[in-house]
Amino acid sequence: MGDKIKQVNKKKKILVLTSTFPRWKNDTLPPFVYELSKRLTEKFNITVLAPAYPGAKDFEIMDGVKVYRFHYFFRPLEKLAGSGGILPLLNKNPLWYFVIPFFLLGEYLAIKKLIKEIQPDIIHAHWIIPQGFIALLVKKSTGVPYVVTTHGGDIFGLQGKIMAYIKRNVLKNAKRITVVSNAIKKEILTKLDSNLKIDVIPMGVDSKLFNPNKRDERIKKKYGIKGPFLLFVGRLTEKKGVSYLIKAMPDVLKEKPDTKLMIIGSGEQEKELKFLVKNLKIEDNVNFMGAIQNKDLPKYYATADVFVGTSIIAEGFGLTFVEAGMCGCWLIGTNIGGVTDIIKENKNGYLIKKIQSKIISNSILRILKKNFFKNKNYKWFYRYDWKVCLNKYKKLFNLVVKNS
Repeated sequence: MGDKIKQVNKKKKILVLTSTFPRWKNDTLPPFVYELSKRLTEKFNITVLAPAYPGAKDFEIMDGVKVYRFHYFFRPLEKLAGSGGILPLLNKNPLWYFVIPFFLLGEYLAIKKLIKEIQPDIIHAHWIIPQGFIALLVKKSTGVPYVVTTHGGDIFGLQGKIMAYIKRNVLKNAKRITVVSNAIKKEILTKLDSNLKIDVIPMGVDSKLFNPNKRDERIKKKYGIKGPFLLFVGRLTEKKGVSYLIKAMPDVLKEKPDTKLMIIGSGEQEKELKFLVKNLKIEDNVNFMGAIQNKDLPKYYATADVFVGTSIIAEGFGLTFVEAGMCGCWLIGTNIGGVTDIIKENKNGYLIKKIQSKIISNSILRILKKNFFKNKNYKWFYRYDWKVCLNKYKKLFNLVVKNS
């Protein structure tokens, strides 16, 4: 027993900073930071600092991960890091910019307090802004080194000279930089600093949970799916380009009239998209499912034939494409951002060169006309299994600790 306690005490401490983290059990927020943190507890003591949210606990332990949530404004209005993400919320309502200084101050003070309490060996900041920026300020005052991971929104979505200056300084002062795709790496080296050393380590997917064996025919029976089954999973925002997918459906239905499209997710465009479906008179072929718990997603992926994501703005990676691919779906995505790492033309899907409904419908029909739907190349996606990604992070953190 004593040896075990000593072993635990020898674990190096990592303080994880993130603005996207599950607020409670079975939350519909993307869980990738939680999944990485949970798996790292095998070798490290992990503490996560995330923003407060109405209904979320100030402190809890989730699968061995100590989770603290910092307050930054009037309690009912602490919704800056909600289900839509910070950037979409700011774009939707500029009044939220007023809260940003309080958010930054609240996070900074919470980090300083936690550093005194837990004395971390490393800070792991997810996203350059705001977490990386705060980590830089904290490093200057405490000396605690940081690793920064960018998921793409901070690179593709935050432009301008001031932002570029901040990002450049955060990256230059980091002990290590990781990105989730080659597209982000290229963007940083081209636009910010060509001399930076960058590791490409995507967030992982658990192949035990996401695989073709999760297929559930009850879904088809429940929703009356007798033909091809198309699936979209994501936020219903303008940048996701769901309207183009919906507009592609009439052409698909002309040749494959029993095709069904299931849309999983919620967001600001939901009412508008439902109206579009009604206008096109395709209500019988399009189902809006709303947000679904992450644990229930595998059975939808595994039962679907084709996964379609038609983002009009470059995204950092595209974890939903990996999840769908692991479950045997054919993939259709836009030829921008991190999705280009995932979709290999003709092998597991098709890349759309231009966002046009006609091009989308043609790509869908190319797959449906093959007369076989499930993609047998699903094992190709095992390179994104958590075991592979986790080992890369373990090696990286051990090197940072050793050289600090």
